[in-house]
Amino acid sequence: MAIVFSDIRVWDTGERIDLVVPDGRDVTVDASRLTVAPGLEDPHVHFRDPGQTHKETMVTGCAAAAAGGYTNVLIMPNTVPAMDGQIVTPGEPGADEVLAAGCDNVIDYLQHYERIHGVTLPVRYELCVCATKGRAGKEPTEPKDWAWYMPGHDDEKDAAQIAHPVTAMSDDGSAVPTPVLRDVLANVKETGLYLIEHCEHHDVGAVNEGPVARKLGVPGIPEETELAVVQRDIDMVRETGVHVHFQHVSTAISFDAIRRAKAEGLPITCETAPHYLALSDEALLEYGTRAKMNPPLRSEKDRQATIAAIADGTVDMIATDHAPHTADEKALGFLEAPNGIIGLECAFAVCHTVLVDGGWISDERLIELMALNPASLMGRHSTDIAGLLNTSAKCATKRTLDLGATEHPERHDLVILGLDDAWTIHADEFRSKARNTPFDGWEVTGRPYATIIGSRMASSRFDALA
Repeated sequence: MAIVFSDIRVWDTGERIDLVVPDGRDVTVDASRLTVAPGLEDPHVHFRDPGQTHKETMVTGCAAAAAGGYTNVLIMPNTVPAMDGQIVTPGEPGADEVLAAGCDNVIDYLQHYERIHGVTLPVRYELCVCATKGRAGKEPTEPKDWAWYMPGHDDEKDAAQIAHPVTAMSDDGSAVPTPVLRDVLANVKETGLYLIEHCEHHDVGAVNEGPVARKLGVPGIPEETELAVVQRDIDMVRETGVHVHFQHVSTAISFDAIRRAKAEGLPITCETAPHYLALSDEALLEYGTRAKMNPPLRSEKDRQATIAAIADGTVDMIATDHAPHTADEKALGFLEAPNGIIGLECAFAVCHTVLVDGGWISDERLIELMALNPASLMGRHSTDIAGLLNTSAKCATKRTLDLGATEHPERHDLVILGLDDAWTIHADEFRSKARNTPFDGWEVTGRPYATIIGSRMASSRFDALA
């Protein structure tokens, strides 16, 4: 039994093939308007599990990722308790759930989530350990608490530990404080991880400093709050040679600094997010706290600079910073409402509409930004579709790719996209538990129709293909 996507286009070569996906159903889909590409990957998501499962769980977060065309995500460490590798203390927030599962720390709990809860999650995921203990910014975490969970020593680990390793370090939500930065980078260098840096710090303010903040009567956040962290870390990279990846870069001045650092050959990568491409701080007047985030939405000039940084290659990848919150929390007003929006289920469409329809980049470049480059950052190899066509002896012709007949089918992760298909974003149809998005109701193009993980269907919208 299989699903056959007939006459589908290969994303980079333009070749037309029949794609055969092992499945319990026997279906043939006219895929002549569709494209098959390597699965999308996101190095920046928050799933709130454990400790804040009223916002999102691993089940709902992974379902949202699969629905959005993602096949692998990196989970940030601001769980409750924090994902720092330390043994949790009974009675502390979120600890009881971890301890009741027979685990003594959050890493162990998330690695074995499927067994603990009796579920099968539809996407692959990796874990990001805290840079400082409890994400408190006071003491660096200790490699003895988490290094064993990194890739390696596979003969000593079970399948879940191998499948969901620790691959990065961050205090996401906060920049690593200067007094401990050198020690944190020493841990990164010792273990071979890379630092994912929340490149922004402010003590006051809720939205971008400027006319919109004044109109709202809300204290502003200067753009220099981002540049200060970016420039500080660039100087440390120059000194230490440690790889630093900057999250959600949002200002023209920060992109200029990153361009100069890359021209030096420094080991720096950076991401931005769909909302910084599609929205400026003017959106706060329309969407209110649904558009409140950190870093804040910036000026229209900065939005245009972000698009330009995509176009000229300064930006290495696009990440969602998927950040679920409840409606009640977002209704608290600009000073009290938490920062962040959800994004996994509409990120590709928003980016396609702004960047490809806007004439800034090609479809192929968008796949690089949302699939190939994030996979490379996380140390993974994206599925080489053309390579499979060329090397699979069991595929009768180059026009047929039978994933079940290829070597190591468990490794093949793909997304099937309607690149030109127009649709309307309806947040109430999301798989995510949250609805905090300014993009609800937007008319967009570019839709993920099926997500294939390990050569098996993880998510599909066959009804929408009719």
